[in-house]
Amino acid sequence: MTEACDITNRPPAPDQNPEPEQIKAILETSKNIAIVGVSQKPGRASGDVGRYLNDHGYNVIPVNPAISQWEGLKAYDSPADIPGRVDVVDIFRKPEAINEMVDDILACKPACAWFQLGIVNNEAAARLRDGGVTVVQDRCMKIEHSSLIGG
Repeated sequence: MTEACDITNRPPAPDQNPEPEQIKAILETSKNIAIVGVSQKPGRASGDVGRYLNDHGYNVIPVNPAISQWEGLKAYDSPADIPGRVDVVDIFRKPEAINEMVDDILACKPACAWFQLGIVNNEAAARLRDGGVTVVQDRCMKIEHSSLIGG
């Protein structure tokens, strides 16, 4: 039980995050969600969030170079490989891995890059914001959708 309460494992605080009203607007206006790091393994948060978003009318675009498809959908190696419009790039990767992904994220021109719960990388977030992308850090799309819009 003590390990579960260990605050030394918390991520750093995001240097800035949109207000709840802005997050709600992102969720209401976005349609195409690229999920980077989506997994086929049962019980993984990325798969659970992807299925939830799919069930709530979003077009989920799987991104993981280790798989060819997810839930019957073609998987892409990188956000830069996705044809068509991407509204949100939802990231399930270690914070340090995001630095290497910034150019690929910017290449698909999303309105928003969303770093899932527990993921904060202020350096990458600043670079994305400099590229015109809204960044949400340390938040779960499923939780925020359920809370702000209703599950």
